[in-house]
Amino acid sequence: MSIHGELRNTADVIARPEVPTPSRRAVRAGWVAAIAATAGFMPLHVVWAAGIPLFADEQRFEVWHADGGAAYLWTLNALAVLPAVLAFALIRRWGLEFPRWVPRLAGRRVPRLLLVVPGYALVVALSGYTALAVVLSFVQWDSPEVIFSPWTGVYGVVHFVVWISALAVATHSYAKRTRP
Repeated sequence: MSIHGELRNTADVIARPEVPTPSRRAVRAGWVAAIAATAGFMPLHVVWAAGIPLFADEQRFEVWHADGGAAYLWTLNALAVLPAVLAFALIRRWGLEFPRWVPRLAGRRVPRLLLVVPGYALVVALSGYTALAVVLSFVQWDSPEVIFSPWTGVYGVVHFVVWISALAVATHSYAKRTRP
């Protein structure tokens, strides 16, 4: 290694105090949040986006699917990748420093609010959505107009509670570890 490289690394260490590694609990929570955003959410929504009325009233589903339901579901599936990336960023090194492949930002410190604000905002948004789902599940349980089986709502509520809890733990850990 050249002297210039050693000086540069020394300057980086002086300019950037070491951020503690996430706890095992936070790492597990980050993984659970990422899996909940993808493997827990996407499979059933991909089936529905593809036009398969699994756990749904076939006739109502077909009308809803043709009237924008498919585009809505494909969009949700594509967007589900973003919270998974966020969950991993909260527990991985590239959540602290931009990776080499990021143009003009490579090696720079990630502003902590760039992850903390979306992390907590998603916890709040998912919590609101889950509360609404609980209310709708009770209100629409025996309604003849519902498209999807009420049991999908029960699964969804449990799934979202796990997702929200895990994301909250991972976000809190990141916020605490990166506090100035």
